[in-house]
Amino acid sequence: MIDKKHIGKVIADFRTSAPASQLRFFAKATGQADPVYIDEAAARDAGHPGLPLPPTFLFSLELSQPSNAWRDEVGIVPSRILHGEQSFAYHRMAYAGDMLHFKTTIADIYDKKDGALEFVVRETRVSNQDGEHVADLRSVLVQRNG
Repeated sequence: MIDKKHIGKVIADFRTSAPASQLRFFAKATGQADPVYIDEAAARDAGHPGLPLPPTFLFSLELSQPSNAWRDEVGIVPSRILHGEQSFAYHRMAYAGDMLHFKTTIADIYDKKDGALEFVVRETRVSNQDGEHVADLRSVLVQRNG
């Protein structure tokens, strides 16, 4: 069983940025038709200072965290996990080249079906290089037991 003592634990605290080339690739891969996500001139014409991060791109950046050692500490077995849920609350735009700060905390741990399924809820606050609140990410990992 995943011990509930880990609720409140900070499991990631890192900074990263996204180059414009990575944003363009992601936008094309996810079928973004709006040119503001691919063409810097179109982005500026739309009032942006540069290429904005496409929707859900912050999840990709979150996956780039330097270490997943927290999983071992908490007792998560990678071969037994499923990605259960993901949600985003956006507060301001982020752009190519912004230095983004990700701080992730375990918000909840619970089980269902008499422990056959365990859930770990992670909440991540993202802020930019100026300390402005960019977004809140929430994800749920599901561990299958037995």
